[in-house]
Amino acid sequence: MNAPIPNPIALITGGSRGLGRNTALKLAARGVDVVFTYRSRADEAKAVLADIERLGARAVALPLDVGDSRGFPAFVRAVRERLASVWARERFDYLVNNAGIGIHAPFTETTEAQFDELMNIHLKGSFFLTQALLPLIADGGRIVNLSSGLARFALPGHAAYAAMKGGVEVLTRYLAKELGPRGIAVNVVAPGAIETDFGGGAVRDNAGLNQFIAAQTALGRVGQADDIGDAISTLLLPQNRWINAQRIEVSGGMFL
Repeated sequence: MNAPIPNPIALITGGSRGLGRNTALKLAARGVDVVFTYRSRADEAKAVLADIERLGARAVALPLDVGDSRGFPAFVRAVRERLASVWARERFDYLVNNAGIGIHAPFTETTEAQFDELMNIHLKGSFFLTQALLPLIADGGRIVNLSSGLARFALPGHAAYAAMKGGVEVLTRYLAKELGPRGIAVNVVAPGAIETDFGGGAVRDNAGLNQFIAAQTALGRVGQADDIGDAISTLLLPQNRWINAQRIEVSGGMFL
């Protein structure tokens, strides 16, 4: 009798809430085991673990501050240890660089501290965490980085945030080129405005803003977390193995 094929393993940063949580659940439903990170809310992480296990997948939650690269070596050691103890494996298959924050401030009022925080989390964090994890990513694996529709269209108050996401998009193409010899495909998913608690939940809770965005979207509504989780999980499927170095906007057609 042939041995069963083990589930693929995905590592998702910021997986305890919002788009990261939704992606983790979508992947678990597709038979993918999950390692996900959380910054401080262990209670939220515990709830996600239970949800994943109810879907029949295995999961591990690890604390990580993506904005502090000094913690990356210890995090990589923790991932290596959990891969060995939980899965008896040395590698995982998919990396989703999702963790992030939103800061809304006009260009003229954006502080250096705000700029640095966004840089450390979105661009520096994605760059050096991916670099640190590369020895643990299986050849033929996949990486998905998260950008934003704001890297294509401009809305006042998001200059610093969008600049970081523009950097993530350029980084994605370079990773695809440099990791191609290992068969690792790298793409970027750029969500539009989504009803989550991101950025203080403004899109979800501000009725006027919600209606404005819906009116500027071809499909006539604001995005839901399910829209993004489905897109990311589908992109990681083996059937999409030939998609590489692409920016895929998942916005319902905002500002066309």
